[in-house]
Amino acid sequence: MNNKKTILIVDDDKVFVDSVSIMLEAGGFEVVTASSGKECLLTLQEKKPDLILLDIMMENLVSGLHVGYEVRANPDTKDIPILMMSAIREKTGFDVGADKDSEYVVADEFINKPVKPKELTATVNRLLERGPGRRYDG
Repeated sequence: MNNKKTILIVDDDKVFVDSVSIMLEAGGFEVVTASSGKECLLTLQEKKPDLILLDIMMENLVSGLHVGYEVRANPDTKDIPILMMSAIREKTGFDVGADKDSEYVVADEFINKPVKPKELTATVNRLLERGPGRRYDG
């Protein structure tokens, strides 16, 4: 029986996905990937991961925000922790993390790209330890 935690990485940057996958697999996680918001939602119909790493800028500037909203609106996926990772602040000046309490920004936590391996690993482990449905509160 496989007791590995499964992480779904959703990002359209193949190099980023490959590097993060290697890092997470080395840490003992099973990794599933999707290269778009649409592919993420299709993947979630077949497999329920323990955590979603979600890019914001994919098909459009805010597609990851739309996907996060869809994940939270679905009773089958609403409790899966979401870690958003993006270079949106660097590219647009918009700080998504500052809007974490808005109705539309539904991530449990945010990491700005480029991600630091230790920060990513610590954040992933922290979110998984909280368990499903225990959203970021401060």
